[in-house]
Amino acid sequence: MQQQVSVVTLGVQNLDRSKRFYVGGFGWTPVFENGEIVFYQMNGFVLGTWLRERLEADLQRPSSGPGPFSLAHNVEGADAVERLIAKLAASGGTVLRPADAPAHGGFRGHVADPDGHAWEIAWNPAWTIDAQGHVTFGV
Repeated sequence: MQQQVSVVTLGVQNLDRSKRFYVGGFGWTPVFENGEIVFYQMNGFVLGTWLRERLEADLQRPSSGPGPFSLAHNVEGADAVERLIAKLAASGGTVLRPADAPAHGGFRGHVADPDGHAWEIAWNPAWTIDAQGHVTFGV
């Protein structure tokens, strides 16, 4: 079986507020949207933001909130980490952890989208990012 993720779907309370974060903050362009879901074509998978109550109905499972997790967005350099965190905060995000240099190297910080989904914004000097935005794990 292939090691892949095809779609990641996040439940959101308000699509307009969510779009402000993802479009205004990250600068991403939706590839499809209607009154209840927005899809973003990523590098090898699709990210969906779906109205929370619609996602709960589709899953046939009410949500009391996710356990701790974070999604990550790697950038090309340490200086880009703080710039993107500031842009995301100005677009409706909440800084969870200001950028710093962890003991294992690199530079990172954490921002929550308007619905509380945590994003790590990181630069890791051992990981490469190609022209299509694909990250290659390196140590």
